[in-house]
Amino acid sequence: MSQLEKLLEQFINTPLPKWSEVLTLMKKLGYKRLEGDGSRIKFINLEKKSVIELHRPHPGNTIKHYVKKDITKELKDKGFIK
Repeated sequence: MSQLEKLLEQFINTPLPKWSEVLTLMKKLGYKRLEGDGSRIKFINLEKKSVIELHRPHPGNTIKHYVKKDITKELKDKGFIK
């Protein structure tokens, strides 16, 4: 199993992933991070024509359930998750 497959599996199986884990996964999947106003973040993958918009978690360090759901849906739609 490759490192990327392990990261994807860990993301899927962790109820509330840490922000650092999300950043690592997005980078490994070829997404570029663009900072917006305040806590807004966009992850853009030009090759897959994919944009994921979300808010950086605060005050904690784990993402919310709905954020994980949004990320997972986009990754499934673009073929990263089967």
